[in-house]
Amino acid sequence: MAQTEKKGGLLRKSSASKKPLKEKVVLMYDEIFTTEDPSKCNPRFWEELFLMKVNLEYLEGKLEALDGEELMKIKDNINCLFQHCIQALGEEHPIRVVNALQTLCALIRGVHQKNKSTSGFDIINMLVGFDKAELCMKNLMESLDSLLCAEGSESLKSLCLKLLLCLVTVTDNISQNTILEYVMINSIFEAILQILSSPLSRREHGYDAVVLLALLVNYRKYESVNPYIVKLSIVDDEPTLNGMGLVIAQALSEYNRQYKDKEEEHQSGFFSAITNMVGSMFIADADEKISVQTNEAILLALYEAVHLNRNFITVLAQSHPEMGLMTAPTSPVPTTPVTPLGTTPPSSDVISSAELPLDADVQTSNLLITFLKYSSIVMQDTKDEHRLHSGKLCLIILTCIAEDQYANAFLHDDNMNFRVNLHRMPMRHRKKAADKNLPCRPLVCAVLDLMVEFIVTHMMKEFPMDLYVRCIQIVHKLLCYQKKCRVRLHYTWRELWSALINLLKFLMSNETVLLAKHNIFILALMVVNLFNMFITYGDTFLPTPSSYDELYYEIIRMHQNFDNLYSMVLRLSTNAGQWKEPASKVTHALVNIRAIINHFNPKIESYAAVNHISQLSEDQVLEVVRSNYDTLTLKLQDGLDQYERYSEQHKEAAFFKELVRSISINVRKNLAFNTLSQELLLKEFSTIS
Repeated sequence: MAQTEKKGGLLRKSSASKKPLKEKVVLMYDEIFTTEDPSKCNPRFWEELFLMKVNLEYLEGKLEALDGEELMKIKDNINCLFQHCIQALGEEHPIRVVNALQTLCALIRGVHQKNKSTSGFDIINMLVGFDKAELCMKNLMESLDSLLCAEGSESLKSLCLKLLLCLVTVTDNISQNTILEYVMINSIFEAILQILSSPLSRREHGYDAVVLLALLVNYRKYESVNPYIVKLSIVDDEPTLNGMGLVIAQALSEYNRQYKDKEEEHQSGFFSAITNMVGSMFIADADEKISVQTNEAILLALYEAVHLNRNFITVLAQSHPEMGLMTAPTSPVPTTPVTPLGTTPPSSDVISSAELPLDADVQTSNLLITFLKYSSIVMQDTKDEHRLHSGKLCLIILTCIAEDQYANAFLHDDNMNFRVNLHRMPMRHRKKAADKNLPCRPLVCAVLDLMVEFIVTHMMKEFPMDLYVRCIQIVHKLLCYQKKCRVRLHYTWRELWSALINLLKFLMSNETVLLAKHNIFILALMVVNLFNMFITYGDTFLPTPSSYDELYYEIIRMHQNFDNLYSMVLRLSTNAGQWKEPASKVTHALVNIRAIINHFNPKIESYAAVNHISQLSEDQVLEVVRSNYDTLTLKLQDGLDQYERYSEQHKEAAFFKELVRSISINVRKNLAFNTLSQELLLKEFSTIS
């Protein structure tokens, strides 16, 4: 018997003698694409259409193949199809609802493609008609809201969210998507919250719900009152906020796990054997391939939650028993990822399983720890544009956290100690830290470690000036809290001081190259003022008096760097050039550092001469420092513990506009045909009563 093959809506027998046969649904689509009303000859046309399995590919392709003029001729039929889809959403039979949802996806995507052409017709008019738009869209949003809130099929809820994501992301710039006005008027915010507060719904749909919310919050956020922003900012329901935190933590955790697996793959096995034979010439490429795709959508959701909702700050420190204590899934987890790393949600299998066995103490993990680990990965390589955006967003989130009083309280809490295994960039001059030897410390230590790591590892020709500025600002804000609340943090401050001095050294060594692109004096001033903060207020927040002595020792030991910086800024501030004013600010800021160097250096030289010692030990220098504090005179500098608070609208609007555009494109790409497949849905609804 001849086998039947299916392709593009055609059914054809393997013997090529007969004409190919079209599926019935394709024939019905063809009737819609004529100027005649398809229900004239067949009154049951629309009823029958929604019993047919949707051919997404054919329907979208047919819409895209028409030019604007041709599409306008069949506008009445398109409007009719759209309205019948909305009516079908209220049907009892789930198969009709499924087919209506899928048809709406194809319609919206197909028609929107025409918006890019020169015809420029209005998308709303094309889909529903201006006269019926308000009522139709109200009915559509109410139906979707009902389906999302009902206790029915999880597959239907999944399809509703896919349709909403399709609706939101049809344009690259979501603020130009006029259909979203109806999503603003007919809010589905409460439905999204309901999904996040229910463990079952959250596990199945949490990722899509969180990404949808993040995108809706960004619709015309600077131009008009966005109800999703208003509502998100006042949510105080603990299960809902915790649910949102869990979804974000799971997605970031999955990224971290995949990265760690790939890292281990590169370090051992076939690839490692080859590189050992050939040499290290391919290692740089290998490192870049460890992580190719960041998850900016979930990061945006975290940012919006932290930035807009003060109550969400508590979620950052919430431990996650669901992650560490659940049993492994019975069904096998696929080993080969079918999509790029980090672009899609973790599968329900992964979400059900034990979270990230990255630490020995995984049970005490929380969202902030997971986020810090994620940040340590994406901030390693800022050459790739997506990772640069991700790195910037990570630092913006940390900036918001560093400004929050409550966040600082738990960051610095001595009773909340964690072992945080951050990823460190492989560097020739340092050994890889042993994970097991990490101490348990307050979370602020991990934040400072992350900042130090960034400072040390990004001194390169393509200098990420903006990220460095944000990094130093975060450290400054944390110090301001410590000074204000007199928190004496037991931290290896020397590592920070050393990193900051090396940064100044780098800026001076590359003065000509960097000044061609950046005002490096902004960064130099911030670094010098961090030292001024330690000098002026260090006795109130450094852990011990000896820590304060060590600060002076580091300044004296590295005095050549400060001397060179002073010479550089003095030279530029005495010339009538563009750098005169910013350089002179650094000159004034160096006054106390120079006073320390000029006061102690002669004393140290004198001590060495009297005791006939050619080179003093650290203890001997510290002894000289301690015995000569009394005669040191320093100037009181104002405003060292003041900072400008973060403001998105005035400073970051362009960045977020571009970021949301990138996320919209990415989400749309991942709403591929296979993600809208009916196979599972039809199995679930295999009978029609």
